[in-house]
Order: sequence, then C-alpha cells, then structure tokens
Amino acid sequence: MKPAKDQIFVFGASGHAKVVIDIIEKEGLFEIAFLVDDDPSLMGSSVFGYPVIGGKQELGASGIVMGVVAIGSNRARRSVAAWLAENGYHLVTVQHPSAQVGRGVTLGNNCVVMAGAVVNSDCKIGNDVIINTKASIDHDCHIGDGVHLAPGTTLCGTVEVGAGTFICAGATVVPNLKIGSEVVVGAGATVVTDVPDRVLVVGTPARIAKSI
Repeated sequence: MKPAKDQIFVFGASGHAKVVIDIIEKEGLFEIAFLVDDDPSLMGSSVFGYPVIGGKQELGASGIVMGVVAIGSNRARRSVAAWLAENGYHLVTVQHPSAQVGRGVTLGNNCVVMAGAVVNSDCKIGNDVIINTKASIDHDCHIGDGVHLAPGTTLCGTVEVGAGTFICAGATVVPNLKIGSEVVVGAGATVVTDVPDRVLVVGTPARIAKSI
C-alpha cells in the first residue's frame, strides 16, 4: 500500500495558479486539498475541481500547514509568502517533470519550475522564484528571492539577478553580468552590461528607459 501524499494548499486562483496546479498533479508528490485567495468574490468557486475556500482566515481554520504560492506578481507573491512563513506555514517547491535541473543546483522554498525550463549546474536559486515555461539558466547563476523569469528567457553563465527582479518573455542576459534588485527587463531585450537596481531596461542592446 502506497503511503498517503502530504496535502497542500495553493495560494492563488488565477491563470498562473492553473499552471501550478498542473505541475503539482504531474509531479505527483503532493495532494492538493484546496485553493486560497484573498479576493472574497472567488470564495466558493473552483479551479480544475479544487475549491477556493476563502482567504487567510479560512486557511487558518483548515489545519493544512503546507502549501505553495501561485501568484505571478513578484511583490504580491513575496508578501503572501512572508505572511505564511511568519504564521508557521511551510512552503514547498514544485517542479514540472519535463524541467531539467542540473547537478549542484539549489532551489529555495516556494519556487515553481515550469515545463521545459532548464537550470544548469551549480546555480543558486532563492526563495519565491518563478522559472517559467522554457526559461533557461546556465551554470553558476545566482537568482535572488522573489525573481520571476518569464517564458523563454535566457540567462547565460555566471549571471547574478537581484531580489524581486522581473525578466520578461524572451529576454537574454549575456554571461558574467549583474542585474540589480527590483529591475524589469523588457520583453525580447538583450542585456550586455550590468544593470543597477530599480530600473526598466529595454531593447537590443538593452538601455535604461526609466527608474521604477
């Protein structure tokens, strides 16, 4: 007889949550008990048959203490994850079976590694990170907490990405660069020089468009 799987909650009920649910089902390590969302209009609805039980108050009454945050926004995801950690919840990392994670890679808590993603050897991935569909991270990269690498992004070797940064779809970062914290790299941009904190960079080669 197979042992029962640990039950977890998914915090979030958006389109991003649909992808996370699919990953959890395909990975097969956990059983989804329910979804949680602070939007009161979603209470009583369902996503792929999993009920949305309500927000933080309802979660507290449920007795389930393990979960994953399925929110695309970096700021919102990090805020919810911090609240959950402060209140004694354990956040798990989930990985699509088609993702390739290399030798020596470390993944923090509450990360989501999506279909077709590649994380090569000796990368260090922080907490609350999204490595989206077909994103590629080459060797020895360091990814800070709360980063979102959108679909099709490419980080070449030995790139450092600061906390809370969003690298948009199809962007490329050449080797040995440092991207600051709370940066947005525009879709399709090619980053060829270091990027300071809290700026938007766009274009090929990428240039600073504004402070954020």
